[in-house]
Amino acid sequence: MDDKQIIALFFARNELALTETERQYGRYCMTVFMNILKREQDAEECVNDTWLRAWNAIPPTRPTSLKAWLGRVVRNLSLNRLRARRNRDTEQAFDEFVGCLPIREEDADELPALFDEFLAKTDPLDRKLFVGRYWYAHPVKQLAEAYGLTPNAAAIRLYGMRERLQAFLTERGYTI
Repeated sequence: MDDKQIIALFFARNELALTETERQYGRYCMTVFMNILKREQDAEECVNDTWLRAWNAIPPTRPTSLKAWLGRVVRNLSLNRLRARRNRDTEQAFDEFVGCLPIREEDADELPALFDEFLAKTDPLDRKLFVGRYWYAHPVKQLAEAYGLTPNAAAIRLYGMRERLQAFLTERGYTI
């Protein structure tokens, strides 16, 4: 079945349009998703979202090239999901970090110098992990791969760093 026939099925509101779209472009859409998302479960959900978008948009939209139109939808859904995943990773890193900090406005001016002092006294690998996680919000898995560690080992080192930072700040009179 060619694109014009599939689009005609969409305009007729025939559910066969979805079956034919998936048959003809399912692999293509999955490949685009996997290239961006790298997670099969996310990709499968996005493929299903693509079919729903196609059903809701055609009609009134009449794509000249169904493949190109689906490719745009797939790419946009993938990028949106990737952004949302990164935001979750950033929030998780922030939540981990906030637990070991004194959160008072009057301490804000002093904290940067204290962080510098603390980090200057730490192991270089721990310092790189700490900055990568809590400044750049890199996922633990990514940091582990970058420094030749297992994700569990990286997480344990980060936990230890947070504990040491908390003790360091407590020694200097900050209440956590």
